[in-house]
Amino acid sequence: MPEALAEALAFDGLFWLILGTALAGFVRGFSGFGTALIFMPVAGQLMPPLWALTVLVVMDVFGPIPNLPRARKDGNPREVALLTVAMALALPLGLMVLTAIRPEVFRYAVSFLAILVPILLLAGLRYRGPLNAPILLGTGAASGFLGGVVGVPGPPVILLYLASTRLAVQVRANILIYLFVFDIVLIALLAVQDKLEAVPVILGLILALPVMLANMAGAAIFRPERERIYRAAAYVIIAAAAISGLPLWD
Repeated sequence: MPEALAEALAFDGLFWLILGTALAGFVRGFSGFGTALIFMPVAGQLMPPLWALTVLVVMDVFGPIPNLPRARKDGNPREVALLTVAMALALPLGLMVLTAIRPEVFRYAVSFLAILVPILLLAGLRYRGPLNAPILLGTGAASGFLGGVVGVPGPPVILLYLASTRLAVQVRANILIYLFVFDIVLIALLAVQDKLEAVPVILGLILALPVMLANMAGAAIFRPERERIYRAAAYVIIAAAAISGLPLWD
């Protein structure tokens, strides 16, 4: 463990990881999403895919904790539960695919997804139907698969909720709670499969404080009446992180 700690502290690119973490946490604090969409393009440039996924879930499980009490009041537990059941079933399949793809493919996939989400939302995509069990289960399954393959579980859930007619407060709460639960499930699954390596776990713990403080700062500025401004800011930051993570810049 002392060797792993020393390796983590000496990790090349730790400054950029901290910077990307703070930015990702801040955006999640005021929007309820964005951690993986911002962090993974940054981390994908600095470490292997499985390491990036491990760092993300270890640090991210702490970030939303200060905001959970408020989210539990504002959210819809039934919808989150349906998303979670399907996600837990699809996640192992996504992890199987992750271990079979090359790092550059992983980075292209992460950046593509991060760019696609703002484009679809800005294009005016809207879901007017009911958020019933089949829709929520299908969305959760897609989220779990993507979360395992590229560490980005958010897009299906984000697209469903942000394109719906739900109030901004409930959208933010449901997404925040669901992504927190995703982190717990993924950590447990990685532990069961003996894929939790010491160095990325320690890096995740190092980044836990910056992401938590950034989450709190983002939540402090959140105002429901300024929903459009927050969404626009999140889209711009996500797109910038995605473009910077493309392997063609190497």
